Amino acid sequence: MILSCHNITKAFGTDVVLKNVSFHIEEHEKAAIVGINGAGKSTLLKIIIGEITPDSGEVTVSRGRTLGYLAQINTLSGHRTIWDETAQVKQKVIDMEESLRSMERQMSTVSEDSLNLLMDQYHKTQEEYERLGGYAWKSEVSGVLKGLGFTEEEFGKPADSLSGGQKTRVALGKLLLQAPDILLLDEPINHLDLNSIEWLENYLLNYQGSVIIVAHDRYFLNKVVTKVVEIDNGTSMSFSGNYSAYAEKKRQLRETQLKSWMNQQAEIRHQEAVIEKLKSFNREKSIKRAESREKMLDKIERIDKPAEADARMHLQLTPRILSGNDVLTVEHLKKGFEYPLFTDLNLEIRRGERVCMIGNNGTGKSTFLKLIIGSLKPDEGSIRLGTRVHIGYYDQEHQTLHPDKTLFSELQDTYPTLDNTTIRNTLASFLFTGDDVFKRVSDLSGGERGRLSLAKLMLSESNFLILDEPTNHLDILSKEILEDALQSYSGTVLCVSHDRYFINRVSTRIIELTNRVIVSYLGNYDYYLEKKDELTAKFAPANEQTIHSASGGQIASGNASHLSMQHASGSDAGAENWKRQKELQAEARKKENRLKKLEAEISSLEARSNEIDEEMSREEVFTDVGKVTSLSKEKAALTTQLEVLYNEWSELAE
Repeated sequence: MILSCHNITKAFGTDVVLKNVSFHIEEHEKAAIVGINGAGKSTLLKIIIGEITPDSGEVTVSRGRTLGYLAQINTLSGHRTIWDETAQVKQKVIDMEESLRSMERQMSTVSEDSLNLLMDQYHKTQEEYERLGGYAWKSEVSGVLKGLGFTEEEFGKPADSLSGGQKTRVALGKLLLQAPDILLLDEPINHLDLNSIEWLENYLLNYQGSVIIVAHDRYFLNKVVTKVVEIDNGTSMSFSGNYSAYAEKKRQLRETQLKSWMNQQAEIRHQEAVIEKLKSFNREKSIKRAESREKMLDKIERIDKPAEADARMHLQLTPRILSGNDVLTVEHLKKGFEYPLFTDLNLEIRRGERVCMIGNNGTGKSTFLKLIIGSLKPDEGSIRLGTRVHIGYYDQEHQTLHPDKTLFSELQDTYPTLDNTTIRNTLASFLFTGDDVFKRVSDLSGGERGRLSLAKLMLSESNFLILDEPTNHLDILSKEILEDALQSYSGTVLCVSHDRYFINRVSTRIIELTNRVIVSYLGNYDYYLEKKDELTAKFAPANEQTIHSASGGQIASGNASHLSMQHASGSDAGAENWKRQKELQAEARKKENRLKKLEAEISSLEARSNEIDEEMSREEVFTDVGKVTSLSKEKAALTTQLEVLYNEWSELAE
């Protein structure tokens, strides 16, 4: 055991956040701390590192072990570059390197006696330098920065000019390079794109120390952690396994608790009915028996009712009208700012599809959504909405919310036909009750703004939902509610998301914006991973003209101009590429449908073949020559048919 928390209790005023929280972490163990927003997860991490003092309880760390902590918000001061800020972690080996160079310069000037002493010191320093990985420190720093999404061109940027998300990535890089014995990470992937998240997953899986993670990304937790510590109503419970194992055990536990509570309630009601009946007899003996039963009933240790879903928001997405079959058609779309984002995008979305758009940061995903809703104008190309299409838009920055309005007035002004009761009931469905409805939007947390935006989305009754990072700031429970609502939604969905668990549950198609073109995948995220290399090489190969910037950095104007001209002249090729994608996808769908039909036919014929075998085994049949002859001919015909179907199935399956 490398760390233990024993009976940690913490209150802020009258609000008790943690109550006797206890768990332990073993060496090399990767653990997650989960719970709804406000459960006290970040508070617990700050207690572990000593930033907050608990009211009672203690944290024990094995002697000599080091702790490293990544907060949700990080600041960098000074004018150092990204490289210099990160390389600070390696200052010891940098100093040793300079010392070695200095000794090398002295060797040609000192006397023979001094040279022997200098050589001895040099070898000792060199051994220590090598032990600390001095020869690889530059590649190590570079590898971590690139893994977290920085390009070499950005290494020279001043750290104090970075965005909040970029500063958090630098802070994470420094922490990983420090390699403490226990890593404590609070929402480490909030500002990472998919490639960087996958890189961090593999880094943490191979990390030699212990890791404690607070995160809402279930796909990430599934891959990395082997233990889950749940904080619920201030108390803690530990579960072995990844997130999916935890969720299943939690479900089973809740079902068992609910069943025990219901059984006890039934027994209590039965006893109360018996007591009431005995008293109604109004006989001394019956009354004594009733009193005896009442005493026994009072001694029963009551089981607490499991927490109901009253802490769950209630989200139901229902279109007011049905749209046409063709919901969205995008042709030859071009958009750029300081540099071109894309120059020839083509896309079609049909009614009922749930399309998730993915891609690295800076590729233009959010810009693409804003072009569709009309808040930005394209440089070239066309965007056509189908008949009766009514858009509902969810903005990841919640800029559609007015900061000076109250929650009540935000809904009232957006939907003036709603009465006060409907508005209050809607807000209550999203966990805003009592005086909460008069809070100002500017005073809300990120999760609360997310819930308010979802409330507006539900009231819109739109048939085409456009969602920009809808799971950002939502806790795991709220994410699952949104996923369930989208799965049962009869309209059409286009969303941008980095949440792979969400994408896996919701999407019927994935489109990746890569190398300035769209590549389409008919399936969920797991299917995308399976086909990514193959389809990217076919439809979006990187070339010398492709200038990739994972973090949205600028490119040289000369290159940008050349690239723009090159793509403009190749717009017909882009359209042809998209057309070929559609043809291949249609062919794949056709083959998939044929496979299903073949399997159904094979199953039916095999069932009939088995029936014939059973019939021919009955005495009244095998003694009837005519019947046996007829069944034998049918069996032979079935065998021939099945052989043909088996061959066709094998060819299609391959």
